[in-house]
Amino acid sequence: MEAKDTAAPPLRKIISVASIAAGAQFVWALQLSLLTPYVQLLGGPHKWSAIIWLYGPISGMLVQPIVGYSSDRCTSRFGRRRPFIASGAAFYAFAVFLIGYAADIGYKMGDKLEQTPRVRAIAIFAVGICFLDVASDTLQGPCRAFLADLAAVDAKRTRAANAFYSFFMAVGNVLGYAAASYTNLHTLFPFAMTNACDTYCANLKSCFLLSIILLLIVTVTSLWYVKDEQWSPPPVNPDEDKTVSDDASFGEIFGVFKVMERPMWMLLIVTALNWIAWFPFLFLDTDWMGREVYGGSSEGDDRMKKLYSQGVHSGALGLMFNSIVVAFMSLGVEWIGRKVGGAKRLWGIVNFILAIGLVMTVLVTTLAADYRKTAGPYAEPSPGIRAGALSLFAVLGIPLAITFRIPFALASSTISSSSGAGRGILNLAIVIPQMIVSLGGGPFDALFGGGNLPAFIVGAIAAATSGVLALTVLPSPPSSNNKKKNA
Repeated sequence: MEAKDTAAPPLRKIISVASIAAGAQFVWALQLSLLTPYVQLLGGPHKWSAIIWLYGPISGMLVQPIVGYSSDRCTSRFGRRRPFIASGAAFYAFAVFLIGYAADIGYKMGDKLEQTPRVRAIAIFAVGICFLDVASDTLQGPCRAFLADLAAVDAKRTRAANAFYSFFMAVGNVLGYAAASYTNLHTLFPFAMTNACDTYCANLKSCFLLSIILLLIVTVTSLWYVKDEQWSPPPVNPDEDKTVSDDASFGEIFGVFKVMERPMWMLLIVTALNWIAWFPFLFLDTDWMGREVYGGSSEGDDRMKKLYSQGVHSGALGLMFNSIVVAFMSLGVEWIGRKVGGAKRLWGIVNFILAIGLVMTVLVTTLAADYRKTAGPYAEPSPGIRAGALSLFAVLGIPLAITFRIPFALASSTISSSSGAGRGILNLAIVIPQMIVSLGGGPFDALFGGGNLPAFIVGAIAAATSGVLALTVLPSPPSSNNKKKNA
């Protein structure tokens, strides 16, 4: 027993590995806040702008299981996890280069500055997004597995590892959204602005350069400081071959469907509706700020493009407030759940908050449009309208924090199979809505004249429906007393 405790790595090594999440989440925050507007500034039509988010779920379903399986069985002298984490960081760097320099590469390949759309730049940008999603799945899964290895099945260390990982994710979000909200970041990198890359493009390029510098620093430091022992496959009974990590294979996931009972089906339905509500806002929130609140346009003249860019940066500031609220709310989820009568009741309540928040986007948009009728088409929104929009971002951090925690907690108490298969099934209830919104959100908005409000309203309906189902048909998780009796 003493030898085992002595061999356990100190907590500072767990913190070092968890810090990689800050660099990865910095990139994700930039992706969430800047890339939908950027593809439109390159000339991509608004109705297809959300399609760039289609790569994520496809990569998650294909790359993540392969990386998880390979990482568990890697016999490299550098360890099981470190080769994949290093490869993921390299993919991040390559993806950031393609995204940041898409306009410049497209221009060198023949795009005209006055051309709309810039076809070659959009193609390079799309390849960069694809590599970015592959990088995320290559790095983050092994990083979490590495933390589990370091925790050495110690429950206290596992909770600490997860807490530090979540903390650094919040740090990365705040840093990413703060960088995206700053309109003069390109002054730090004078080379960022070129003939093909205007101020918005230069700011985006500078943000991504900062993010990859941070990611490479924390990754290289952690992989150098924390050793990963070389793994060799132990002798096992062929009939008992099991995966070490929590990643589930396709066979395990679909095998669970065959025996899944009604409570888990209800959880999947509520989760899917919940994410159908969330994805339109998560994909299009900064575009909504630039287009509807600030009244700008990615296709208009220079003044309209400037307004649009200001709105996007203001939306990034709102996302920073949102992340701060998520971080603080995450600390009190369990306490609040007890106060309101349980996890499923809390989830139902916050789904109604989400529905009201999405409906409020219509009010903010109407007030902003009415203000421009008197102040002029190039007028920025009044301080009150801007404060209202930013407050909306902050308030929506409350249901988002619950969404990140409650469904997985309910799944772990509802499904009787392994945690990996249970998490895999719940992930399907997230990636399928993401694919639906990515493919259908833009064309649906176009049916009603463009803009983002139609998708937001559909999201509000889905959130309200999810809230009703959470309160009425979702089973309550078994109490700790019941668990003790059944043990």
